[in-house]
Amino acid sequence: MTDEPSTTAPAVDPAGPDPADPGPVDPDPPAADHHRPRSLDPRELGFTPRPPVPWLAPMLLLSTGLRTLLAMLFGAYLDKRELQGALPDDVHRHDAVDGELWIDYVADLGDGFPATYSLAYLLAQPELDVDGAGRLRRGDLLVMGGDQVYPAASGEAYEDRSKGPYQAAFPRPPAGQPRPTLYAIPGNHDWYDGLTAFLRLFARRRDATIGGWRTEQKRSYFATRLPNDWWLFAIDEQFGAYLDDPQLIYFEKAAEQLKPGDRVILAVPEPTWVKAVGDPQAYDAVDYFLRTVIKPTGARVPLMISGDQHHYARYANPDRQLITCGGGGAYLSATHKLPERITVPPVDTLARNASPHRDYELAGRYPDAARSRRYSWGIFHRLPRRNPGFATLLGTLQTLLMLAVAGVIVSWADPDNQRLFSIPLVAMVVLTLAASVVFAKPPSASGARHSRHWLLGLGHGVAHIALAWVGALIWLELPFVDWPWPLPVVAAAVVYGPVAGLVASQLTAGYLVLAGAFDVNLNELFAGQGIEDSKCFIRMRFAADGSLTLYPVAVDRVCQRWRAAPQAPVHAPWIVPEQPLAARLAEEPITIR
Repeated sequence: MTDEPSTTAPAVDPAGPDPADPGPVDPDPPAADHHRPRSLDPRELGFTPRPPVPWLAPMLLLSTGLRTLLAMLFGAYLDKRELQGALPDDVHRHDAVDGELWIDYVADLGDGFPATYSLAYLLAQPELDVDGAGRLRRGDLLVMGGDQVYPAASGEAYEDRSKGPYQAAFPRPPAGQPRPTLYAIPGNHDWYDGLTAFLRLFARRRDATIGGWRTEQKRSYFATRLPNDWWLFAIDEQFGAYLDDPQLIYFEKAAEQLKPGDRVILAVPEPTWVKAVGDPQAYDAVDYFLRTVIKPTGARVPLMISGDQHHYARYANPDRQLITCGGGGAYLSATHKLPERITVPPVDTLARNASPHRDYELAGRYPDAARSRRYSWGIFHRLPRRNPGFATLLGTLQTLLMLAVAGVIVSWADPDNQRLFSIPLVAMVVLTLAASVVFAKPPSASGARHSRHWLLGLGHGVAHIALAWVGALIWLELPFVDWPWPLPVVAAAVVYGPVAGLVASQLTAGYLVLAGAFDVNLNELFAGQGIEDSKCFIRMRFAADGSLTLYPVAVDRVCQRWRAAPQAPVHAPWIVPEQPLAARLAEEPITIR
């Protein structure tokens, strides 16, 4: 890597320059802007570096389920896309310098600081030395492909988990150099507040800045004209439901500038081509857009790209590449269960007049299947460490269940007080089985519930009940039982609860490994680990000959130790790594001619 600046292309507004607009080139910064953080203290940085989200934390599981339920019930009433019809409908344009334009694509980036900032730091470098590709210069455009914040959108969350880290990585361009442009697409986590915080950050006014990047979009979707008859269309599907009329009108107007032979990159929030394997209707909105907006113009769509799944995966046929690249900072998703072949649209789609069905082969993935399988076994040590609240919840439930079982066992030994029915025991058994079945198919999970979800969920619940039964037999042999009331209950909470929580977490870990083999709870298997390594983004080069080359950049290990750099130049990153931070290609470059 080097700090030598490179020449980038300014954004061009087809409506002409604004007389009040100072332009994208930065002058020498005033003296006040030379202040740089002297430490990683949040008061110095202006934001708080956050740890990775503990995705199996009890309150987070509850709040995520509630948000998903509210989105399903009231999403149409909170949909701000209809209101965006009153906002400017600019079609953006970016020209090349010496025939070239570079674009960076990163998605699912607003999680823990170490992973998010590692990617931001690499993206901000004027040039990046990528093993297998040489030196690749920073993108003239940075496209954030969805889920810029976790676990839910808010002004504070964006500041701490995405805006702050990216500003620290690229405070401003060197004096006299143009600012790269930043665009963003909302994902489901950006939608949890109805896009309020997203629009304030990414579409608030003309030429707002996030660090050294400038924002141009005025809506949650955009169309951008690129050199040599290339275009970038980015659509906003609200939870994959539909495309609103103002959005369709916007893209129909933009498509009037397309001509036969033009090539369109379609950026979408989710890889619906993969999700359609389990939910055939998932691809309907994208297929409708392709058929009604793009196809009548005679333009082609040789590339579709998305985030949402936190890995790199590429499906290909001779006419189109379907790429998922969601490795911007969120926990790693599995790749070893990806289908080797998909049909798009799915054969059993319900959409009328669907596009012709085409087969795609899995041509590349990162991490590879073998490493993904090895990662899955890490659940045993990562689950309690990453999610202490979840282990505490399991310990509490196990203690209550054990005491209910112990009460019944004691009654059986007393001829004068024998009973086969215990309200506490029945209540705990029902709660345990219900929670296990819901956990097997959480409300936030897509697709239909199948018999395997019921069987594995019930089996998981029965295993916890059996564990409580064994625990009760052991507990009744301990001296705590003979202590005066309520000391046995206190001892159970203090002594038995922590041990039971650890054992129960290992039982749940074993269940997740087994269930993952049947495509059940595969997301929870990896979310529960919060794996920060194996991250990725894509660097695109639009060459003078009209070709597009994709460089899938992989980061095998993110940096965990950082330090402030108060004496560095004003445009240099505020925070620099104390550990090696290297990038390589996830697979060979892909060229579309």
